Amino acid sequence: MKKCWFYQWAVFVLMAGVFANVSGCGGSGDSVIYSAPESTRSWKMGFYYTPPRFGDVALALENIDRFSARAEVVMIHEELPWDLLLDGATTMDDILDTKRDLIAYLKSKGLNIYFMADLTDGLSRGEEPSALRRLGRSIAEVTVQQRYRDYVLGFVTRFEPEYVGLTAETNLVRLAAEPAVYAAMVQAANAAAADLVSAGVTTPLSISVQVETAWGVLGGNGTYEGIEQDLVDFPFVQLLGLSSYPYFGYSTPENIPDAYYSRLLSGRSLPVVICEGGWASVSAGSFVSSPQLQARYIRRQADLLDSVQARAVIQTLFTDIDLSSVPEPYPDNLPLFTSLGLMVLEGNTFLAKPALAVWDELYARSLE
Repeated sequence: MKKCWFYQWAVFVLMAGVFANVSGCGGSGDSVIYSAPESTRSWKMGFYYTPPRFGDVALALENIDRFSARAEVVMIHEELPWDLLLDGATTMDDILDTKRDLIAYLKSKGLNIYFMADLTDGLSRGEEPSALRRLGRSIAEVTVQQRYRDYVLGFVTRFEPEYVGLTAETNLVRLAAEPAVYAAMVQAANAAAADLVSAGVTTPLSISVQVETAWGVLGGNGTYEGIEQDLVDFPFVQLLGLSSYPYFGYSTPENIPDAYYSRLLSGRSLPVVICEGGWASVSAGSFVSSPQLQARYIRRQADLLDSVQARAVIQTLFTDIDLSSVPEPYPDNLPLFTSLGLMVLEGNTFLAKPALAVWDELYARSLE
């Protein structure tokens, strides 16, 4: 099966237990001095909270402190805690308590929360979540779908995120997974949307689609496919999430089509958020890259965001992942994504890449 590009894999690996006792803690962050803004932006800016090194709480907190100085939004994108949801003993309140201190810490930094509940394996979209596979369970089961719905409803009503996503990269799942898996995802996400509406939740509901798949350069034959089927299958969508890692399909940022985002809308006025993505700064596999190419992508991204008056853009990493700290075995495609950050660690020191200066320049624009 075609493997998905890297996303928030570290939610349930790197951060397990990290925020159990951090309320009111954390470093001082870094001081950022911005030049006068040259223009405006419609899009909030943000990052996933993925820490740069496994098990290092101090670095995890420092990473948040640093990116919160140049961000308005943070992404919590997770495969659900299926072990707890299906053990028959742990209450929903106890399950949600595991997120309480993390979310409080992120909100204390003034960050809006984008919550995305994922129904398939984020690193292998042809498969169901790894925790479900270990348990021998499936999202096609009525009980499993109900527990997903309960968790989503509980999370949203308790933590009140500013953005809510109900499943991710739907077009890639449809392409890579068995039809029964895709059908179960459609059924569960639509039911969860109905639950939220019935509960009086007014937060715009979203899914995400994979932009490279829509353009036929990820899992396709190079022919543009669009996302019409996704908008039919998920009619509740009020906000469209885009996942984009264009370095797998284009050799330079300048080669990305001008209509890269806008063509997906087919004339619709649907609000857009780029909810994951970036450009790797290190060559790996079959692609060639550099820190300079990454910086050029951040600037090119601004044009693409303006083309659809995007609501937000969220980078998958702020700081590169120290692969040597990740317990083995890890997914074989993980090294393709560890250099997406705008900073890199040298020892315990955060060093900026060229892309960070471009990001800060864009952040300095007045937010409309």
